[in-house]
Amino acid sequence: MATGQRRRAVLAVGRQAAAPTADPVAADALREVTAAAAAIVEAFGRHDPATYFSHFAPDATFVVHTSPKRLNTRAEYEAEWATWEKEDGFRVRSCISTDQHVQVLGEVAVFTHSVRTELSTKQGPSTAQERETIVFHRRGGKWVAVHEHLSPLPGPQPPAGK
Repeated sequence: MATGQRRRAVLAVGRQAAAPTADPVAADALREVTAAAAAIVEAFGRHDPATYFSHFAPDATFVVHTSPKRLNTRAEYEAEWATWEKEDGFRVRSCISTDQHVQVLGEVAVFTHSVRTELSTKQGPSTAQERETIVFHRRGGKWVAVHEHLSPLPGPQPPAGK
């Protein structure tokens, strides 16, 4: 897929979906992870790459279906994003997250969701339907994104036996 057709989505500010917990520490962690994810989405949705990338650790990795390789650092992804902007006119117009789920596992948390992203490039507007996982790690008392995996949302499945 050409970089101009690059479809990228991040979670939108929204509800938190996880099993309720009576543990106040776990509940705090759940709220903090949700807030960290919301900050990523707010920056992504307004096409603010500097703020967006500031929520990822320098050693974060990125696996996205529109890139031929794993991006092994935040700097690699920042460079790719800048290329899309320059060569393709890449711009995020909006992002809506649904089916959100948060799992807090000690100092690590996993956020998954489905996402619909409106983009524009020199080729015109497009819409991406994808699902994403963002892994957070608690570093220095703060939840920092350390990995992101993005894949296309599968279309409707044919009936069984067909």
